[in-house]
Amino acid sequence: MQALHRDGESSLSLMGPRPMELSTAPHGGSHASRSNGKQRTSNLESPIMLLTGHQSAVYTMKFNPTGNVIASGSHDREIFLWNVHGECKNFMVLKGHKNAILDLQWTTDGSQIISASADKTLRAWDVETGKQIKRMAEHSFCVNSCCPSRRGPPLAVSGSDDGTAKLWDLRQRGAIQTFPDKYQITAVGFSDASDKIYSGGIDNNVKVWDLRRNEVTMTLEGHQDTITGMQLSPDGSYLLTNGMDSTLRIWDMRPYAPQNRCVKVMDGHQHNFEQNLLKCGWSPDGSKVTAGSADRMVYIWDTTTRRILYKLPGHTGSVNECCFHPNEPIIGSCGSDKQIYLGEI
Repeated sequence: MQALHRDGESSLSLMGPRPMELSTAPHGGSHASRSNGKQRTSNLESPIMLLTGHQSAVYTMKFNPTGNVIASGSHDREIFLWNVHGECKNFMVLKGHKNAILDLQWTTDGSQIISASADKTLRAWDVETGKQIKRMAEHSFCVNSCCPSRRGPPLAVSGSDDGTAKLWDLRQRGAIQTFPDKYQITAVGFSDASDKIYSGGIDNNVKVWDLRRNEVTMTLEGHQDTITGMQLSPDGSYLLTNGMDSTLRIWDMRPYAPQNRCVKVMDGHQHNFEQNLLKCGWSPDGSKVTAGSADRMVYIWDTTTRRILYKLPGHTGSVNECCFHPNEPIIGSCGSDKQIYLGEI
């Protein structure tokens, strides 16, 4: 992958001027090789790996906590599990959802996957066996987003087009709390201490709900359009949000932060008429952030300078989610072109 220096910004050309022809095995990975003999930085089999097998747009993907497996969720209603190393083979398919999978997350210990679907359900899956272990069906419309708690009891929060966020204890039947909002909820998250949840939706605001008081204790205003994704920073201090106003915002969530909690605004990526819920994510050390983009590019920003570090081509459709590998310099991305790329950065 070549670094191109233009206007003082380096962008990374992932696949050359146009995507290379890749020979792909069904349900397997393939690679585009790099010929300029640069030093390799990761354990990927090749600097760029292409994972193919989904039959339709891929809306969400995540590395597991140890970084050896990827889970991807698609419009084809299936969750694929892939090996990160070797040939990136698809080794398991989780079936059960009746409609598109819009979001998925690994639990902190990596033993389960939580998935949110347009079939109005949230589901939990055992990764060892591939079996569905819980079906949560109390929403009345699409479930757009889900997030497990980082610590404490095994909780998960979901956000739906029915205008509610729901809190679930994975050991119990039924939702344990419901947080009613006036608008569709398109993104949810947990605070680091798991005592608050965050919700974002088509009213452009992030709401902070106190679980004990069951009420909104703070509203973060700044986005000019629907919030499509959010993720808490690895250290739990900052919340990253992606909006259809084509901005990425970083909010200071520490208790004694100043009144204006929006500390950074980044732009460059795009949202378009497809109105996909483009996600966003942090690098493990918090120094970089990434976001999906409708212009088919993977964007990576430096959180300190807010500059675009990389703009990676390769996808031939909207990039719906990008995420950083937990311990190697690898970025993963999935798109409406049914493809998943892993690239060394």
